[in-house]
Amino acid sequence: MLTYAILFVVLIVGGTALLSWPLGRYMKWAMDPDAPETGPAGRFTRGFQAFGGGVTRAQQDWKQYMLAILAFNVLSFVITFAILSLQGYLPLNPDAMVAMRGDTAFNTAASFTTNTNLQHYSGEASLSYLSQLFALMWQQFVSAATGIAALAALARGLAGKALGNFFVDLQRASFLVLLPAALVVGTLMVLGGMPMTFQGSAVATTLEGVQQTIARGPVAAFVAIKQLGTNGGGFFGPNSTHPFENPTFWTNALSTISIIVIPMACVWMFGRIVGRMRHAGVVFGVMLALVLTRTFFAIYFETAPTQSFAGLPIEQVVGNLEGKELRFGSTAGPLWAVVTTSTSNGSVNAMHDSLNPLAGMMPMIGMWLNEDFGGVGVGMINMFLYIVVGVFIAGMMVGRTPEYLGWRVEAREVKFAILALLAHGLFILGGTAVFAATPWGADTLNNVGPHGFSEMLYEFSSASANNGSGFEGLGDNTVPWNVATGLVMLLARFIPIILPLAIVGSLSAKRRSAESAGTLGVEDATFAGMLLATILVVGALTFFPAATLGPIAEHLIYMTK
Repeated sequence: MLTYAILFVVLIVGGTALLSWPLGRYMKWAMDPDAPETGPAGRFTRGFQAFGGGVTRAQQDWKQYMLAILAFNVLSFVITFAILSLQGYLPLNPDAMVAMRGDTAFNTAASFTTNTNLQHYSGEASLSYLSQLFALMWQQFVSAATGIAALAALARGLAGKALGNFFVDLQRASFLVLLPAALVVGTLMVLGGMPMTFQGSAVATTLEGVQQTIARGPVAAFVAIKQLGTNGGGFFGPNSTHPFENPTFWTNALSTISIIVIPMACVWMFGRIVGRMRHAGVVFGVMLALVLTRTFFAIYFETAPTQSFAGLPIEQVVGNLEGKELRFGSTAGPLWAVVTTSTSNGSVNAMHDSLNPLAGMMPMIGMWLNEDFGGVGVGMINMFLYIVVGVFIAGMMVGRTPEYLGWRVEAREVKFAILALLAHGLFILGGTAVFAATPWGADTLNNVGPHGFSEMLYEFSSASANNGSGFEGLGDNTVPWNVATGLVMLLARFIPIILPLAIVGSLSAKRRSAESAGTLGVEDATFAGMLLATILVVGALTFFPAATLGPIAEHLIYMTK
């Protein structure tokens, strides 16, 4: 079993890492062409400008770029909310779905606008095909494209170039990166057995003579962009545990690769835009080390038998299979759990609520750190915040100039970075504390004690990390949960985009200097160690106390008897 687990992880993670290299090269061409006015890049640029009108032709500074992001996403939110609230009167509704409740529509619109895809509803029982495709699937394209665009602008600023135009970048990310990838993956998903139809639910008669209604729809198209855009929203309530969203071992492998390949490629795209591929390699290595470490521990902890069978005459030699598909086993589930929370994907092929306590902590750690590859674009942006803090601390410790890529890092930039990092912890811990102390949370728990606390902690971790997965024993489709997590998702999405752009704006106002012997290097093992230490210290100091009340306490109570 151990050999199988190692081979599977190497195949998926290692293979995806190799695939991300050429994809990163292509994404650099798509998002930051060397000759944007000539050749194929020029034709795309002129086409995008013709489609977008005059607003796409002007270069934007960081404030204009930020305002463009906010304006577009406000409009996206309003359109999505309107479709969800009016779906009973709109076409493509063969199963006659009624309007979504107001608070649920608010939460869902906030969720998909922010690339979170937290779902407090069951898609096949709540949404029309129009809502699934033109509200949610459309958002899965443009929310992911927003993250890629923001990273491209940040990298250009650090390279000393103009930030570009958000609306052009949005189209580049949508039509040159996400759409071609989704067409390829969607086709492979159909060949793998996923439904792709606009017909209503099928009615079948079972062997017992009972009629059964089987939901279906344009599943393959939805699943392709859900994975590639680190969205994670399920067409069906069970998400990728549903046989129509994940029919076979091979669709499971393809989905796992699709989740992380673009976030990996974003690191290489960043390195190519700033012209520092060795630095990108160091950052990639730190991210990969964190992912592999959490994968190892998740699989290791899941090899322990489930405590539900303790004392029963049942032999368990394959680990904890509670909440898992037998076709995937006890390895593919923990690997997916780590990959989906190393990004902001949030899809599941196993019930995270059924993971052994410390295995369930591994997805939470990924969301707490919120940087090891992360969502498309925003994962590298979050890592940039840690880099700013790490460069400043290291420079102060060794007496070298705190500079990053030739830009002097001073108090203003560090304050912005710290504010963004602390906001993430505040949303998670503050929200969990309020709901743990009030009936808003206590009355919705399926479990008491440490696991119940973990359910609430996981929910706010997922919302703040724009992840979307959950410990689904929680009854979270209530007004307090919908409003609170909706607000957290909105704030946690845009604060970590606005503040890094502000940092770049602050750096760009300074004179860039050539790196010297007195400048702290960012391309060696020393910097990698310092960056890793910064990530772990910030994470440990912020979240370890909460972890002791949840998964660690549950492990000590139930798993050490």
